[in-house]
Amino acid sequence: MDLSPVSRARRRPRGSRKEVFIWYLMRITGVALFVIALAHFSINHFVFDPAHQTAEWIIEQRWNQVFWRAFAWLLLMTALFHAFLGARTVVLDYLHRPRLRTGVLWVLYVLAVLLFVLGTDVIISIPARG
Repeated sequence: MDLSPVSRARRRPRGSRKEVFIWYLMRITGVALFVIALAHFSINHFVFDPAHQTAEWIIEQRWNQVFWRAFAWLLLMTALFHAFLGARTVVLDYLHRPRLRTGVLWVLYVLAVLLFVLGTDVIISIPARG
């Protein structure tokens, strides 16, 4: 893969449709992660007063609403997805031995699925107080 002489970033792949799709997906998740993380920061530090955000407040006000659970899940999954796409790119760029590359990619995919399941389970199973 050649580097662009202008931006020094990865060029859009010209190979398989799968790689082009992943290339676009990496950029889309990056923008989405920026927007969601900025919204998360703004809500936690400007909309709600951080001095009043105790553990009890978070449990009673935030985790009792489906919207905030979904928002937390979306932030977590976007970060997870973007991170594993980036790690996949690093593995493909720097590991040249086919068997080692395949093994590391399998470990990466299993870890991604495990963290997806664990993250989803934690957000869903936190008990609501009413």
